[in-house]
Amino acid sequence: MNKPNRNQDALNYHAKGRPGKIQVVPTKPTNSQRDLTMAYSPGVAQPCLRIADNVDDVYKYTAKGNLVAVISNGTAVLGLGNIGAEASKPVMEGKGLLFKIYADIDVFDLELNTTDVDEFVNIVKALEPTFGGVNLEDISAPTCFEIERRLKAEMKIPVMHDDQHGTAIISGAALINACEIQGKKLDKIKMVVNGAGAAAVSCSKMYLSLGVKQENLVMFDINGLLTPDRTDLDDIRLQFATQRKDIKILADALKGADVFIGLSAGNVVTPEMLKTMAKNPIVFAMANPEPEISYDLAINARKDIVMATGRSDYPNQVNNVLGFPYIFRGALDVRATAINEEMKIAAVYAIAEMAKKPVPEEVNMAYNITNLKFGRDYIIPKPMDQRLITEVSAAVAKAAIDSGVARKVITDWDAYYEELRTRLGGNDKLLRNLTGKAKQSPKRVVFAEADTYKILRAAQIVKDEGIATPILLGNSQKIKEILRENDLDLDDVQIIDPKDGGEKCEEYAQYLYKKRQRRGLTLLETRKLLTDRNYYGACMVQFGEADALISGLTKNYVTTIKPALQIIGTEPGVSRVAGMYMMITQKGPVFFGDTTVNVDPTVQELVDITVLMERSVKQLGVAPRMAVLSYSNFGSNDGDIPDKTRETVKVLHEQYPGMVVDGDMQANFALNANLLKENFPFSTLNGKPANTLIFPNLESGNIAYKLLQEIGGAEAVGPILLGMKKPVHVLQLGSSVREIVNMITIAVVDAQEKAKAGSKNNTKRK
Repeated sequence: MNKPNRNQDALNYHAKGRPGKIQVVPTKPTNSQRDLTMAYSPGVAQPCLRIADNVDDVYKYTAKGNLVAVISNGTAVLGLGNIGAEASKPVMEGKGLLFKIYADIDVFDLELNTTDVDEFVNIVKALEPTFGGVNLEDISAPTCFEIERRLKAEMKIPVMHDDQHGTAIISGAALINACEIQGKKLDKIKMVVNGAGAAAVSCSKMYLSLGVKQENLVMFDINGLLTPDRTDLDDIRLQFATQRKDIKILADALKGADVFIGLSAGNVVTPEMLKTMAKNPIVFAMANPEPEISYDLAINARKDIVMATGRSDYPNQVNNVLGFPYIFRGALDVRATAINEEMKIAAVYAIAEMAKKPVPEEVNMAYNITNLKFGRDYIIPKPMDQRLITEVSAAVAKAAIDSGVARKVITDWDAYYEELRTRLGGNDKLLRNLTGKAKQSPKRVVFAEADTYKILRAAQIVKDEGIATPILLGNSQKIKEILRENDLDLDDVQIIDPKDGGEKCEEYAQYLYKKRQRRGLTLLETRKLLTDRNYYGACMVQFGEADALISGLTKNYVTTIKPALQIIGTEPGVSRVAGMYMMITQKGPVFFGDTTVNVDPTVQELVDITVLMERSVKQLGVAPRMAVLSYSNFGSNDGDIPDKTRETVKVLHEQYPGMVVDGDMQANFALNANLLKENFPFSTLNGKPANTLIFPNLESGNIAYKLLQEIGGAEAVGPILLGMKKPVHVLQLGSSVREIVNMITIAVVDAQEKAKAGSKNNTKRK
């Protein structure tokens, strides 16, 4: 695609449909006349009067506490320069969008048509009652310094010029980690800063706060080295003037330097200049869109380099989005009166520490990276890492409280972390709870397809997080080769290849032969079957050598489940198994069944499936509210499916009177409590929506969960196999690493529950 077409694509993105990128959305019901009288006159008078009596109640009754102003005058827009207030609006809308999607902060963007400092300051000050915070953006230096200084001094809400401090905070975290990797001490490094604008000055101040010595830092602007005898420097830049006589140009300064910081223009540094730097150099070439030296040139010039840029297509992107959403989030949540140095430093160290922690698999997937970990190519977190909202926001909030600028003190930090997690939507609280439960008593999980990267990566994750102890089945040479190629650390994990004749093979074969000898199996055929990893893994679980089996990544469902049914079988009193998906939606988890096993269940089979579903949902810590679905509502249509579902519910009500279940009903009525109450007030589900859906056949269930997964944006956890005597769970063909980890977590919790049930039964027998 040529450049004009790309330009048109960008214009189309902003223009088509509803112009721009943001809109105001009501947060309260507006469906009735009563709603409108509450939203405006006369109902609005009540909160007005409360706020008039106590001005702090504005945070209780309005959106002020979650509203930030993104303000610019368009004098220094991105790399476009002084293009005017109106032309800056697309950028400010984009900044507002980032605030929302990364930290659930609402934004009004304000473009001020003034370059006068006094006028700018007076306008923003007058807006203080509206906003919880102010993000200054794209204002030229040196004006931006004075505007921010005055607004911080004269306003009692957080104010931050992100162009200055955002880059300083993110690059500060990157510098800490780069020095650690390169074996350098902050108070010893020699640093060269190219650029003396708002970002460069703020970055340099941050580096000094972190430990860099003033005498070891030299700075250049477009006119050359900053020295005391220059007459064109303001007081702010004069702070960084150097007395050194051995430096005239940038090339001189780079000789023997440890760190180069570029916040200037593209292609001003050559490979030859890099070669003169000290051993293990650190180069942050952050000019956009063209760095001071390209990534490829830099790493080819110095193999020992740690390199960062401002670009997303290379490792170590210094991206302000790692900071500003979460800094404001933490500041707003404690109603801070300012964003002070303590809060910024707290953000620096929180971001730096995050890069050293194991990377969530979804981050690897988002960036198409196999095994991201702390090192030369990963010194700061990726913007898609959802841990940023908890780690950085909480660190900033704590610093605000400790430094005395918070008007609200957080006492329950666990609850605050949970609140931060849920702000990003995709309610995965249940999964987090299940993960915590799994960690309390990790189980041995055997993997039948361990000679694949996804399984080994998942095994690494659950081992590192203390969820499970992996046992790997497969070709040991191939497994070790994959581990080595991907730098996975599973050397201490048991590897078994059934084809080599494991020590238990004969014992397993005799057991299986005894079970199946009257089903046409000879002992010789049984021994051959035991070379199949699904048969071997099922035997390990049956004999107590493992607590759960995970399989199905590369084979179809029937091939995977058959060995488990033959060897382990179903629970006592269970005549058939069923498959359940846990759908993680914005409104919480919803359970679907049967989605994988029973093609066209009879009434009795639907009853059995519902009973299995109820018990399994309870074991996951959720109170099941079940709807047996149809295309009919309580007899509104006749047909095979409505008749079958009505009869199923009748049997359930008679045989299981304590079960919360109803049907036949359509899915929208099952999931919309108001709709159900208005139309069918007699339903046993009235009060809350159903969270467990029983489908009349496999076709409808399978189609429904896949549509919700792909179009509705829900995360599918499953299929969870119900009714087995011991934990066996079959992966969806081609599952992602994240989905595999989720299934392992479910398998461990399943094993815990089955062990608990077995212990109770043994106690009763005694």
